[in-house]
Amino acid sequence: MLIDSHCHLDFPDLAGNLEKILLEMKKNGVGGALCVGVNLENFPNVRKIAEDHPNVWASVGVHPDYEVEEPTVEEIATLAEHPRVIAIGETGLDYFRLKGDLEWQRERFRNHIRAAKRIGKPIIVHTREAASDTLRIMKEEGAEEVGGVMHCFTESMEVAEAAIDMNFYISFSGIVTFKSAASIREVAKHLPLERMLVETDSPYLAPVPYRGKTNQPSLVLHVAEEIARLRGISVGEVAEATTRNFCRLFGLQMP
Repeated sequence: MLIDSHCHLDFPDLAGNLEKILLEMKKNGVGGALCVGVNLENFPNVRKIAEDHPNVWASVGVHPDYEVEEPTVEEIATLAEHPRVIAIGETGLDYFRLKGDLEWQRERFRNHIRAAKRIGKPIIVHTREAASDTLRIMKEEGAEEVGGVMHCFTESMEVAEAAIDMNFYISFSGIVTFKSAASIREVAKHLPLERMLVETDSPYLAPVPYRGKTNQPSLVLHVAEEIARLRGISVGEVAEATTRNFCRLFGLQMP
């Protein structure tokens, strides 16, 4: 059984079709999904999906791309106390989409780490063209105390190893199936299997052969198939390892 460790089931492309999406997950052997929050305004929708579906969990956080009123440590921690919320995030740094003085992004990231430490739940980290600052802040704030996941990983093996040293897992998305992603495939090939997760980041980044179409959690199977091919192991081995890792990281019972 596979678990999609990062998707956005509350986004418009998916929210109106949840029952069909859950059925497709079952057909592809995907037994669960983590619906990741990107802002506090829409968090009630994320939480409701998790409350209504026992194989869907939620996270709470504010994505670094959102220029909104800054959430406090107390606000994030209070929302994360809900039993269906298993993580803080998505949070982190993004120097690709936004330019200029981004100190507010760095301070927001710190607040998410502080909230995670306060309630003892792991962190979902987004980093784009900001790996050095991301790792530095994780270190300075003691993120290793709670650990977490570097989601939709597109960085080097050195960055992956530094994150693993801080008690983080590395999650691969459909990007690993793209022709242009040779460097990411190398990381997926050599990274310790016991530190790996798989995800869709749906509705974005649909894997080959669905690239350009709306992504959904059932297609995480294609991510697992590519990783299995790269490593010369079975899809079942990838599924078993990544599901075990997901449950270990987020404090869930292995199904």
